[in-house]
Amino acid sequence: MRDARRAKELIGKTALLEFNLLVNNEDLRESVETLDDYLKNNYEKYAFLKKIEEEKATALEEALLEKPEEPADTTREATDTTKVIADESQYKNLFSSLIAVYGSELVIKPENLSLFRKLIALPEIKEVMPSGIKIVLGKINPKDIYGARPVYFLYDKVELTGASLKSADVRIGQGMDPKTANQPYVSLKFDNEGARIFSNVTGQHIKERLAIVLDNIVHSAPVIQDKIRDGNAQITGNFEMEEAKDLAIVLQAGNLPAPVNIIEERTVGPSLGSDSIRAGFKAAMIGMIIVVVFMMIYYKLSGFIADFALMCNILIIMAALTMLNASLTLPGIAGIILTIGMAVDANVLIFERIREELRSGKTVRTAIANGYKRAIVTIADANITTLITAIVLYQFGTGPIKGFAVTLSLGILASMFTAIVVTRAIFDNIVARKAIKTLSI
Repeated sequence: MRDARRAKELIGKTALLEFNLLVNNEDLRESVETLDDYLKNNYEKYAFLKKIEEEKATALEEALLEKPEEPADTTREATDTTKVIADESQYKNLFSSLIAVYGSELVIKPENLSLFRKLIALPEIKEVMPSGIKIVLGKINPKDIYGARPVYFLYDKVELTGASLKSADVRIGQGMDPKTANQPYVSLKFDNEGARIFSNVTGQHIKERLAIVLDNIVHSAPVIQDKIRDGNAQITGNFEMEEAKDLAIVLQAGNLPAPVNIIEERTVGPSLGSDSIRAGFKAAMIGMIIVVVFMMIYYKLSGFIADFALMCNILIIMAALTMLNASLTLPGIAGIILTIGMAVDANVLIFERIREELRSGKTVRTAIANGYKRAIVTIADANITTLITAIVLYQFGTGPIKGFAVTLSLGILASMFTAIVVTRAIFDNIVARKAIKTLSI
């Protein structure tokens, strides 16, 4: 990652992932009414609430003035009526006036957001809230031209946390669901204990909404349609691809017990890694050239066939790495270099067997057939034992070790194919075209 600012933001995040149920309609109504009553009775304590009442009075006055065909003294009457209504209201519905209903969601308009934040941050508000209920803001939708911010009333009880998270990956949504179709989202996989808890929660609260809360912001709150037994979940929320990748990285890192404070900052370029990879690639090319020249000199035409099989081997490895979207690192190059030696080793065993058959007076066709037949057991034994070692390295190794194990495994499989199948096909084709009495080997 070359963006230092983005890197600091990532390592500084706490990645506190929680799953909370949304309150039912009855508890929601009770919560809003409780907050309205509290603010009505304690209006004088909070000077910033006057702005709400002033805006309500202004809006009412403007509405009365806009009525057509009114007498000339309407202005005075409208103003007086507004004052009377405001006085009679005794500051009712201060809290609920900040909230609007948009579809099935409760939202806060941008102009009310700062006031709303002040309110829900007050210790007194948290104290008067019905027991076990809290207010959490949702993630803003960048595609919402009005800039409304969702607001959620959640039960305090945390049903599941990120501590049970096994993996987090970025995926592109498919199908007709507008929340995920052609949009990046983060796919979550829980461990066995987390999957069990998640299964119980979703099974007991079907048709209810479960909020996915990350760092005290609700990213999505889907309706539970059925019991989810496989421990999989999704975080949607109109992500950009980079944003979704950052979120997955933070979640994969796990919950941090404390925030990270950057004491010292250094920017290290990738020159050391580039030099090492360049040197490794150079070593691989030199080694391959030496092997190719040696095989052509020592085994003549047969050596040329072995070199052709070696090139096919390298191409197969590169194609497989491309299909896996793998990056060629220094350990990976080391695995390829080792594969070059092993691929030639298989051809050496076969060629030496063919030479023995030719010395014993066998025909070229028979010598080739017996050479492959007798060498294949030794080749398979050597390659299979090495393949087992590579699998163990991949299973229990980390980063660079896994890269070495992948290229080595691919190289072993490719070398067995090219040494046994490709070269044999070339020899059979040569023998089938004409009856040759000698073989350049």
